[in-house]
Amino acid sequence: MEVVILPGSKQIGSLAADAVEALLRRKPDAVLGLATGVSPLPVYDELARRHDDGGLDFSRARAFALDEYVGLEQGHPQSYREVIRREFTDRVNIAPENVHTPDGLAADIPAACQAYEDAIRAAGGVDLQLLGVGTDGHIGFNEPGSSLASRTRIKSLIEQTRRDNARFFTSIHDVPHHVITQGLGTIMEARHVILIATGAQKAQAVRDFVEGPVAAICAASVLQMHPHVTVLVDEAAASSLRLADYYRHTYDNKPAWQGL
Repeated sequence: MEVVILPGSKQIGSLAADAVEALLRRKPDAVLGLATGVSPLPVYDELARRHDDGGLDFSRARAFALDEYVGLEQGHPQSYREVIRREFTDRVNIAPENVHTPDGLAADIPAACQAYEDAIRAAGGVDLQLLGVGTDGHIGFNEPGSSLASRTRIKSLIEQTRRDNARFFTSIHDVPHHVITQGLGTIMEARHVILIATGAQKAQAVRDFVEGPVAAICAASVLQMHPHVTVLVDEAAASSLRLADYYRHTYDNKPAWQGL
């Protein structure tokens, strides 16, 4: 796990976009894993800018969203299908049929979850997965206590997550109680994971999953066992890290040929 501490979200967005751009230039049909929430927005903004200004090409790329609410009607502005379309995919030249989201309206949820797993596998797996992290250490919607080997499935949201997401809805009463999420085992099969965390409210979660034990109570801690994880944090989110100076020294002296 590489931890990179940067001044702010603009620098984080640029560095993450560098990794996506390098991937697409060497593998134009790469499979991207897309996250929602505030954390990846600077990355999406930077990728859209590079598409507009530099012709960064997404025409052969494919993408899979991490998760989706269960029961939101088709076209609901807070469904993750709509959020990803609005914030990213409509801003670049990726084909709409190449952007996949779990089916939160499926009559048979377990079958829809298995179909999503099968689709990721058929695409050859995710090359680069973007992640945020919740204040309780969840990634995707793998809440505390999630199996470290879990696959795509339905999950119940804890109240803290519903409160955190209520700002996107009229009130907390409108936030669904259930979601479909890629499992931790699914996420761990991505070839490269980039996790973004900004703000002091994420500092404890960052310390827990980077420097704490691998445990289901902090779902993101499973990433300690992944062979290629990049954690991009600002100074506020890094403020509780015991080894922050070491992470800065390591990145400042990293060989240029290594990349992310």
